[in-house]
Amino acid sequence: MPPYDKYLQEILIDEQTLQKRVAELGAQISADYGEHDDLVLICILKGGVMFLVDLSRQIELPHEVDFLAVSSYGKGVRETTGNVRIDMDLGSNVTNRHVLIVEDIIDSGETLRFVMDVMLARHPASLKLCTLLNKPSRRRVNIPIDYVGFEIENKFVFGYGLDLDEKFRNLRFVGVVNLDALPK
Repeated sequence: MPPYDKYLQEILIDEQTLQKRVAELGAQISADYGEHDDLVLICILKGGVMFLVDLSRQIELPHEVDFLAVSSYGKGVRETTGNVRIDMDLGSNVTNRHVLIVEDIIDSGETLRFVMDVMLARHPASLKLCTLLNKPSRRRVNIPIDYVGFEIENKFVFGYGLDLDEKFRNLRFVGVVNLDALPK
């Protein structure tokens, strides 16, 4: 029995479906940015890493990658604190560059609104947002999402970059957490 099995209620998105959709997103981004040679993908750490790596391989034009770590969550079953902070800033300047933020999941929208505001203050040539998972039923802050992998219901998910108390990011699928298996 795999170590994640006791926490897995169901596989929500299998590996084949994930990879097919990531390829479609990469093709769309390649078409949309085809005339630009200054695209930079900004990955929101840690959850966006798996998605970023696969997406970057599907984008058929030169681009750079950079990383931004922000936090608004504690450990355990996720509820945002409402206080977002930058834990690690970008290593590059995005002024007058085409910026695509790559995120694992958009829930309330509060964290991404903060990130978008920070990026806009740095005067990029353009700013767009790509998320693997979108939970519109949990949205508290309206933010424009340019590329969406999958819309999902309000379920606690893990795998493919999304953690369960910092574990199981390495899974090749997105699974729904069995909440009854979590420590009380």
